Amino acid sequence: MKKLLVIIAITTGLAVTAQTAEEDVLQVKARLDSIESFSATIKLHADISFIQMPDKVAAAIFTKGKPIVVTSEDFTLIPKRGLDLSFRELFEHPFIVVDRGEVSNKTDLRAVSILPTSDKADFSVATLHLDTKNTRIDWAEINTKKDGTYALQLVYPDSKAILPTNLTISFEIEKIRIPLNFAGKDVKVDLKKMREEDQKKGRIILDLEYSSIGIE
Repeated sequence: MKKLLVIIAITTGLAVTAQTAEEDVLQVKARLDSIESFSATIKLHADISFIQMPDKVAAAIFTKGKPIVVTSEDFTLIPKRGLDLSFRELFEHPFIVVDRGEVSNKTDLRAVSILPTSDKADFSVATLHLDTKNTRIDWAEINTKKDGTYALQLVYPDSKAILPTNLTISFEIEKIRIPLNFAGKDVKVDLKKMREEDQKKGRIILDLEYSSIGIE
């Protein structure tokens, strides 16, 4: 009888602590919603096969409920969608959550898909790897309706941080409409190589240094 009681107690405890994928998503959303503002200096490195560009510096200012503002004294190549660190576009319209299970060999990461149920959403599906231990997003791939697909790999300075200090944005080049005529003298574009590539993809690697972060 004692053994039976122990087994029942352990099983009940597991049932209480286990969370659904939707609950995990809502916890991450609540934490992201707590970000009221931030200001950051961004160091940018472009990894694009047919574009040679020296590393750049920009400034970013985010205020909750408004688009992020990025400024620089020089030409910078930043897909602004990838800088929405609040992931507002994923959650501003009704959605459903599909559980994809644990990410291989990473027990603290849970894969989920976010499917919008409203035509007002700007994306068709988003796949997230949630860090369930630290309640934040580790990786995301977002399929937009107009700007192609882009992926984000987020690296945080410590276990408590909600904003990353390193961000790698992978995206489809032709979807971001680069204004090459205004790229500047220090930017070189190999037009021949650009035309020859069937799939024009690139990466932007950002290092962010925050001067202020507002959390409600």
